[in-house]
Amino acid sequence: MRILVTGGAGYIGSVVAHRLIEEGHRVTVLDDLSTGFAEAVPEGARFVRGTMADAAAVLGGPETFDAVVHLAGRALIDDSVRRPERYWHGNTVESLTLLDAMLAAGVGRFVFSSTAAVYGQPTSVPIEETAPTVPTNPYGDSKLAVDLALTAYARAHGMASVSLRYFNVAGAVGRYGERHAPETHIIPLALDAALGRRADFAVFGDDYPTPDGTCVRDFIHVADVAEAHLAALRGAVPGEHRVYNMGNGTGFSVREVVAAVGRVAGRPVRVRAAPRRAGDPAVLVASNERIRRELGWKPGRGDLEGMITDALRFRRGAG
Repeated sequence: MRILVTGGAGYIGSVVAHRLIEEGHRVTVLDDLSTGFAEAVPEGARFVRGTMADAAAVLGGPETFDAVVHLAGRALIDDSVRRPERYWHGNTVESLTLLDAMLAAGVGRFVFSSTAAVYGQPTSVPIEETAPTVPTNPYGDSKLAVDLALTAYARAHGMASVSLRYFNVAGAVGRYGERHAPETHIIPLALDAALGRRADFAVFGDDYPTPDGTCVRDFIHVADVAEAHLAALRGAVPGEHRVYNMGNGTGFSVREVVAAVGRVAGRPVRVRAAPRRAGDPAVLVASNERIRRELGWKPGRGDLEGMITDALRFRRGAG
């Protein structure tokens, strides 16, 4: 297939694009490099620097496309509360711009990077796709709006679309790994503390109703996420919008993650207690039974220390 990957210069996007090329697909990456890196675009991909406003020209150009994998967008929860307009525009409006460009070009297969943030404070865990969607921040709102639009586009226009609701993506694949500015993810932050690149690691709240008082999260290896995108492209059905959780199905507390980082790095992580962050659920763990059953996907790299080892190797290489 000829596939447009938006956000293909970012963390998850570069891994997905790389895996698609390995499978023999012809990949074009569209990325404005606002958070991505040109050197992360995989070898063999055609690169177009631009925003979703440029998608119509790319999709309507001389090269025809079979599918779009949409990973571009904004993903900082705190920032979304301070500047919601950036998320409604960058996630919702730009996604609709891309969908309209697809309709104009006759491209009917779409895979969307959604988020577990659409669930808000879960009423039960593990979280199933049928759980209530009540986001607690504009980031989750902006992603849920796209999920809702995809259902309508599928019914009205026969689009074959899949939303993958990511939980906590971790790990690295070779030269493709996490580097955000600012960094907000737990594993790279804890690794930087272990490597002496930051003074300490902040634990936001230690009085949650969990076994050790810290939040529990579901971590999924980025390589498994890439495999899920391949499965979603194969399994997308015209006229349907399918939603799948993208998680490992196992929860690890913040303290467990920090301890595992210390073991892998061979150095203790200095921890600093900090107040709870508003809206942080105590436990977020995915049920991945639906994607296992319908697409035949299952996580192959569920070991937490393995994810951290891959992330550490990348972190050291990235300086």
